[in-house]
Amino acid sequence: MKKSLIVNAALLFFLIDSVTVNAQNVELKVHISEVYSTKISLMPLSGSGALKPIIEKDNIKKGEVSVLSIPSERTPGQFVLRFDYKEKESSTPYPSERYFFVGKQGLELWVNPKAVNNPDSTWFQKGEKENTLFAEFSKQNSKRRTQISLLQSFLVSYDQPESGFYKNGIDEYERRRKEYNAWLAEEIQRHSDAFVSKVFQFQYIPQTEFKGTDAARMQSIMDHYFDYMDFKDPLLAKTADLKDWMNAYVNLYGAMATTVALRDSLFTLAGQRAIKKAKSGHPLVYGWMVDYFYKGYEGFNIASGIKMLEPYLQDPRCITTKRLEIEKRLQGIETIRPGTVAPDFATTDASGKPVQFHSYNTTSPYKLVMFWSADCQHCKELVEKLYPWYQKAGGKKVMEVFAISVDFTDTEIKVWEDAKLKLTGWKHSRANGGINSPEASAYYILSTPVLVLVDSKTNKIVGLPETVEDLEKAIRK
Repeated sequence: MKKSLIVNAALLFFLIDSVTVNAQNVELKVHISEVYSTKISLMPLSGSGALKPIIEKDNIKKGEVSVLSIPSERTPGQFVLRFDYKEKESSTPYPSERYFFVGKQGLELWVNPKAVNNPDSTWFQKGEKENTLFAEFSKQNSKRRTQISLLQSFLVSYDQPESGFYKNGIDEYERRRKEYNAWLAEEIQRHSDAFVSKVFQFQYIPQTEFKGTDAARMQSIMDHYFDYMDFKDPLLAKTADLKDWMNAYVNLYGAMATTVALRDSLFTLAGQRAIKKAKSGHPLVYGWMVDYFYKGYEGFNIASGIKMLEPYLQDPRCITTKRLEIEKRLQGIETIRPGTVAPDFATTDASGKPVQFHSYNTTSPYKLVMFWSADCQHCKELVEKLYPWYQKAGGKKVMEVFAISVDFTDTEIKVWEDAKLKLTGWKHSRANGGINSPEASAYYILSTPVLVLVDSKTNKIVGLPETVEDLEKAIRK
């Protein structure tokens, strides 16, 4: 496995280097007007650290110019420029944001933070390419799609699908769709040297079957969703639109789900189909697709989806940044499951003396291990339901709760120390090292919250409930 990782790391370096060969930092000059002062933050919309500031400039006064040097590894790309401005020296800062594209060209932006998206108040230098092209394309695109959208609405809602009028409508829709897609292809080719042209392809309109049922129409859209996508283009992975476009694809499958089990099955199927398409493309796009579905499966705790990703880890062409996380999660799926003995860890008994979890003496039929972070919103929501249920169900008569915090930073630890005071009756401890602590590693914890229900007598795992309802069902069996 180590050899495989080294090979992939070298390939990743080569591929990224080939995409950014001869790349230099791009300089962005920002002229501030109409406000007393402002803080400027630059955030990428894709890649590692998306929507987190990579450059910050504070206290830029009216009439001043701030120069931001955008790292070459971030370009080309899509960014957001955030302004926290004060109209007067005594004013409270107020935010505004400007989304924009960065290619090879240096940029100069004149900004009124109070009207950051008004072209009369905020504009790029004369001759600027990427954002000017996007604005022009957006206008033309909107006009060309309007009539197609009207036809589509008519075809979806018309109540006499067997009429000649309806069939003529389908013919007209197809004619306009093909004409529009041809225009789009010409625009992409004509502006192929501009990064912004990479996002044009997300506007392609796939083939749709209007003559059948709603389910058949949905299926035809899914079948043709990837028809026009150029997965061979590595810069596709640097667009922010790729994620939104894939979210729309996955939502088509989600709309058909009537149960959680069916949802998990459909999302796994969506991943299989999408990754199969991306596999024939550029390794960076192929890897991006695997990463995308892994994050989704991890977020929804879809074990079948994560298992589906396993074969791609053996493919040296799959440049995934989540390889180690996926491998760890797969190990956890095999290790932490009902019927196996729960991993042991150090805790304390009722008197505060050190004791191992397996040896902990309790009259409760169950022990519940909960990995959580007091600063995690999902954890807060779970605890808000779990603690009242725990008290109502009988507290320690039913289960002993071992609440293990993976809070790591000083801010998180302070929140945890305050939160645990309200959760009396539970055994609280903090795992030194957070997610990377021995306890979290033993249970293969990659995200929180995680619940593991354990039989107190045998120390075997009874269940892995995701909700209070799941937990209640598990103890009733």
